[in-house]
Amino acid sequence: MEPNMKRTATVVKHTGSHYLLTELPEWNLFPAVLRGKIRLKGSSATNPVAVGDTVSYEICGEPAEGAEGITATTENPAVITEVHKRKNYIIRRSTNLSRQAHIIAANVDMAFIVITLDFPEVKLPFLDRLLVTCEVYNVPVTIVLNKCDLYGDEHRERLEAFHSIYEGAGYPIIEVSAKTGQGIARLREMLSGKTGTSAHETQEGTGESSHGDGAKPHIALFSGVSGVGKSSLIKALDPALEPRVGDISEAHLQGKHTTTFYEMYNLESGGFIIDTPGIRGFGLVDIDRDEIALYFPEMLEASQECRFTPCTHTHEPGCAVKEAVESGRISVERYSSYLGMLDEEGKYR
Repeated sequence: MEPNMKRTATVVKHTGSHYLLTELPEWNLFPAVLRGKIRLKGSSATNPVAVGDTVSYEICGEPAEGAEGITATTENPAVITEVHKRKNYIIRRSTNLSRQAHIIAANVDMAFIVITLDFPEVKLPFLDRLLVTCEVYNVPVTIVLNKCDLYGDEHRERLEAFHSIYEGAGYPIIEVSAKTGQGIARLREMLSGKTGTSAHETQEGTGESSHGDGAKPHIALFSGVSGVGKSSLIKALDPALEPRVGDISEAHLQGKHTTTFYEMYNLESGGFIIDTPGIRGFGLVDIDRDEIALYFPEMLEASQECRFTPCTHTHEPGCAVKEAVESGRISVERYSSYLGMLDEEGKYR
């Protein structure tokens, strides 16, 4: 590379003020730092650069003896000079710092929200906030129900209820086990681009790709609370990878925080995973109170029949959403999450 020549790369790891970049789809990592303070227009996020961002960079200095051009090293890192426009991103607001928001990942093709029924117990309002955020920023999402090897007959009724609630809302669910390998091949297939971006996009009855040959590998976000097994899933997807794996705290059935920084992994079978630290709180960002219902797909569909527009789906007569809840077409659990988000304005937004 010529001195000061600008090129483009993707951010694959963020460790404080330092970054690792690569020019995807190649996987040749090199270090980088920010030039001064980069501020994104219209963004309230505390981190101007996120994993998954496409950035412009340059490398200064002189080429090493015998080298064809300048290369980035720890002593002479590349300098990030610009963050390109994002096609999407996932952002959360801290629950204890209500004015601060943090971008979890950018430019993702899909999100896998990893949950478990009991190990730790899934909190549906938290899951629904994640799903709403994916809807707001146009990120296709699949729910990954992990640790299925631990579910016995006593879990059958709850499993069926969970499937009914979220598949009824339009979300695909994949049951997996990092320990036994159940569902791992399906995840690999989705990440490699050999099947559609959701669990429902394969041709019915064939399992063949709806995109045909030549579909490019996907960049996928893996997210969820601590202890649900994200790191173990990543290692099951590619045993050559070494993500940090943490144990469950039996005292509180809460996962111990193990992943300190955001990082993208390159899977040998194809595709890229962005692993995130376990999230304890997830506040909504930049969503008006009267727009929240638009991001519940089942409520959006039912609301077309509401007598009044706009309708908050709380007290208005002739509300089709409330009627759908009463008839069981919309789950009480999802509706309760919606009502909770309406009441969270002071706490989260």
